[in-house]
Amino acid sequence: MAVRAVRGAVQLERDDAEHMDEQVGELLTAVLERNSLTADELISVWFTATPDLRSAFPAAAARRLGITDVPLICAQEMDVEGAMPRVVRILAHVETGLGRSAVTHVYLGGAAALRKDIAQ
Repeated sequence: MAVRAVRGAVQLERDDAEHMDEQVGELLTAVLERNSLTADELISVWFTATPDLRSAFPAAAARRLGITDVPLICAQEMDVEGAMPRVVRILAHVETGLGRSAVTHVYLGGAAALRKDIAQ
């Protein structure tokens, strides 16, 4: 087993706690499914949100999915002029047998434009 980092992002339609929970939950689920991972293989997850998202902590979505014994942390993205608004990003550290080039990074909705080179 190796430690790998999996990235992902989703652009929210609005700053609403229920919407954030739904969209971040979908993102986390997609990251796990597309990489054939279980919650037991998660080491830690970093969540960042753009400054225009204030309704909830993105990590709360992970807790609602049952990911309760994994260290999670939320931080705010830099406020860069012209950056895509309402984006939650994740960086998950996982234990996996996947090689680095086999890891699938997940960019959902409008966030796919952030990394056209690796977005699924």
